[in-house]
Amino acid sequence: MRKKVMVGLVGDYNQSVPAHRAIPLALKRAADAKQVEVEFEWVPTGDIISVSRISAFDGIWCVPASPYHSMEGALLAIRHAREAAIPFLGTCGGFQHAVIEYARNVLGWADAEHAETAPGAARAVISPLECALVETVDLVRLLPGTHIAAAYGVSETTEGYRCRYGLNPEFRTSLVSGPLRVAADDETGDVRAVEMDGHPFFVATLFQPERAALREESALLVNAFVEACGA
Repeated sequence: MRKKVMVGLVGDYNQSVPAHRAIPLALKRAADAKQVEVEFEWVPTGDIISVSRISAFDGIWCVPASPYHSMEGALLAIRHAREAAIPFLGTCGGFQHAVIEYARNVLGWADAEHAETAPGAARAVISPLECALVETVDLVRLLPGTHIAAAYGVSETTEGYRCRYGLNPEFRTSLVSGPLRVAADDETGDVRAVEMDGHPFFVATLFQPERAALREESALLVNAFVEACGA
């Protein structure tokens, strides 16, 4: 009998979002690849007002399509995954909010904000990208010794984006000097993924690896996430 894992998909489901259509397909491929049974539940951010709403999940995936209906709900889910050592994957908006959660609750920056929802904020740790990555594919360099590099088994790959915001370079040094660290960047050195030291699996990417499933391909990072959920 296959081991069963339950994944919470934190975000506000919208059938028109390509990543949302891709995620169930990516999870199915991951389940087959890792020989586990994967069940999942979409959890609207507005439903997350306490940890009890998400405490039963073996893994938490904070999905694309932000701003979320409730930033606080998304941040609570991310914090729970980080503090309880629950496997976590954040893609696109999930990356952005993982950075905000870390800034607020680990670095103690209570005023850390997202420029999309708080334009003009003094400490917008997520700010507009110099060049928006909307429906584009770009090179990603995977840093050795990271979960993401292990998942892909290569040092470089190409991934698709639908994103206008990323990590603000003004705060980069403080944000990714540890335990949150850069796991992938692009050819210019801009951050494209982060991981958490000392956590079984806490990976967040600005790109959307799940889109591989729309091409009928396995999303290797999703495979690694599912494997971590079943460990």
